[in-house]
Amino acid sequence: MSFLKDILIGSEAHFVVLIVQSSSIFSELFGYTACRQLSQMLISILFFHVSEYILALFIHGKSSVTLKSLLISKHYLVAMVCSLIEYLIELYFFPGLKEYWWISNFGLALVVLGEIIRKLAIVTAGVAFTHLIKVYHEEKHQLVTHGIYRYVRHPGYNGFFIWSIGTQIMLCNPISTIAFAVVVWKFFSGRIPYEEFFLKQFFGSDYEDYMRKVPSGIPFVR
Repeated sequence: MSFLKDILIGSEAHFVVLIVQSSSIFSELFGYTACRQLSQMLISILFFHVSEYILALFIHGKSSVTLKSLLISKHYLVAMVCSLIEYLIELYFFPGLKEYWWISNFGLALVVLGEIIRKLAIVTAGVAFTHLIKVYHEEKHQLVTHGIYRYVRHPGYNGFFIWSIGTQIMLCNPISTIAFAVVVWKFFSGRIPYEEFFLKQFFGSDYEDYMRKVPSGIPFVR
């Protein structure tokens, strides 16, 4: 019996040691840097999507808004999960990579800037701003060229482009920063010409003049 008791005591002691060691590794891995950066990421994502949905409700009304206004797609979720996996892998193997606070803070500044630009675009355009491209002209769909639209044709896209890249710079994710920039740029480089095909049909020479004077807001997309 004493033999079994010694084994049980030894097993319990070993289990306690494992818990303490695991807790130490966890606290070391998820220290101040990780907690701050991941918290900023979570808040950024939540604010972006919830505010997007609330603005859509306020501008267009509940009957015209669906959960699609949250702008969360399968591809988007995959991208965010991949960025989180990269962050955790680099945090474990290269923790020093996440300690470049001037880079992380620059990313945070881009996130805030992207949010401001996009929300200004939504508020300025009002009912003319929709998450889906309009292929038929409606009476409420007016050409907006004032406010932030005086400087950028597609400030909503410009804001999201800056915001999305900013989230990865904020996490000090080099691979995802490049991947997000390429993927988001490719998406908008195809979406803008498609959307402007209809805008030129809706507004004719007025929109063509506007195109010549004001940049799209996405690099290398005229």
